[in-house]
Amino acid sequence: MTYLPQVIGARYVSGFVVFTRFDDGTEKHIDVSQWFKGPVFEPLKERKFFRKFFIEGGTLAWPNGVDIAPEALYASRDSTKKTHDHARQRTGQKPPAAKRNR
Repeated sequence: MTYLPQVIGARYVSGFVVFTRFDDGTEKHIDVSQWFKGPVFEPLKERKFFRKFFIEGGTLAWPNGVDIAPEALYASRDSTKKTHDHARQRTGQKPPAAKRNR
């Protein structure tokens, strides 16, 4: 039998990013806007409505009946690095230098 991840915790971060915790201990920041395709997702583009997400059936869901498959959330890229890179670009900061092994 294959593993089906279950969302057990979620917290709004900013924009369309949700910090998500899964039942195997995996945690990640997920930019949900990557799934904003089609008319059913239009209400989620309004941040006030987007923030009304809740956990139902082991995944993120919204009052209009939209949900994202938990395996899609689990497979998505953690947007933490991307978020930090964008913040650096806005402020003009350079990424930290790579450490050399000596």
